[in-house]
Amino acid sequence: MAPTQVDISGKATVYREATATGRIKLSRDTIKILKNKKLPKGDPVSTASTMAILGAKLTPSLIALCHQLKIEKTEPKITLGPGWLEVSVTVGAHEKTGVEMEALTAVTIGLLNVWDMVKALEKDANGQYLHTAIESIRVVQKLKGKP
Repeated sequence: MAPTQVDISGKATVYREATATGRIKLSRDTIKILKNKKLPKGDPVSTASTMAILGAKLTPSLIALCHQLKIEKTEPKITLGPGWLEVSVTVGAHEKTGVEMEALTAVTIGLLNVWDMVKALEKDANGQYLHTAIESIRVVQKLKGKP
C-alpha cells in the first residue's frame, strides 16, 4: 500500500496545543560549567531554545507526510538539574490537526544541540560517552479548543 497523507479536509480548525519534554543526562561537572556559562562553544541553553523553535517549524521536512502547520506559538523552557538538562516546549496553533509532532521535534532538536555543544566535556579518555543519554522524550499535555 502506498503511503498517503491523512486527509484533514473535513476537520474543523480549532486551537490546538501540545507540550513535550525530554532530558539529557550530563555529568555534574558539565552542569556546573553550564550554570557558570563557561562553555567554549557558547550558551547551550540559548542555543537549545532557538533551535527548538526552528525544529518545530521544520517538522514537515523531517517527519514523513506531516502536515505543514501555521504555528502561532513555540515556547521552549530549559531547566538544569543535578545531572540533567530538561527541554520542554509548548507549541500552539489554530489548525485542523494536532501539534504534538512539532512539540516532540522541537524537544529533540533542542536536546541534540545541547549534546553537540557539551560533547567535549562528556567524553572519557577513549572518546566514549559513558553516561550521556537523551531520555524520556514524550508529550506531557495536549489541548484542543480554547486555551
